[in-house]
Amino acid sequence: MNLIVMLAALSGAIAVGAGAFGAHGASGAAIEWLKTGAHYQLVHALAAMLAVRMEAQGPAWLFIAGGAVFAGTLYLMALGLPRWLGAVTPIGGALLIAGWLWLAWTAARG
Repeated sequence: MNLIVMLAALSGAIAVGAGAFGAHGASGAAIEWLKTGAHYQLVHALAAMLAVRMEAQGPAWLFIAGGAVFAGTLYLMALGLPRWLGAVTPIGGALLIAGWLWLAWTAARG
């Protein structure tokens, strides 16, 4: 559980850094990629911590992994890597959706 919280905290820090870079050091499409990635990564870092609080480690791992894939591909494109990475981004989104559905199922089970 401490590993998940540590990774969620690092994810939040990366998100803030990426957002700051998008606001102050990027140009063109990179600004939106960084802004979107930072937003999703930060929200899901917090969601992972909520999931840990609910003792739902599965959804927490999906939030961490999904945030890394979703935001990571956007960050890499913003840094100049090939745009085909955008085809990988939805995999991260699917992991995030799965995390939310699993968390809802966990909550429904009580």
